[in-house]
Amino acid sequence: MKRIDHIGIAVRNLSEAEKVFTDVLGSDPIKTETVADESVRVSFFQSGESKVELLESTDPDGPIARHIAKRGEGLHHVAFHVDDLNDELDRLRKLGYRVISGPKPGADQKTIAFLHPADSSKVLVELCADRV
Repeated sequence: MKRIDHIGIAVRNLSEAEKVFTDVLGSDPIKTETVADESVRVSFFQSGESKVELLESTDPDGPIARHIAKRGEGLHHVAFHVDDLNDELDRLRKLGYRVISGPKPGADQKTIAFLHPADSSKVLVELCADRV
């Protein structure tokens, strides 16, 4: 794992959350995009070497909408940057970790995969690598 790539935060209203994080971090978002396959609109803020990703559902039945309905707004996942996603997933599978999603295209020109939170102290862990 090279570094924390980003912290994902589930929000009900992206515009309102962007205002809060603009105030807190003292800077505007560096990009906003929609990931249709995940039914989500995201906004990224740079914070040192890492980013904060705000996630708003574009579908009332999408994964972020379901997460918010069950757990409320707040921390959704922690994402770690890796050089080779497939190698890292193979290594983790051999150690007994379950991959619940991916590899697949994600936001920010990354290929992503998620580990089952039951295997990682109830934290949804995302691994991401730059798309080539």
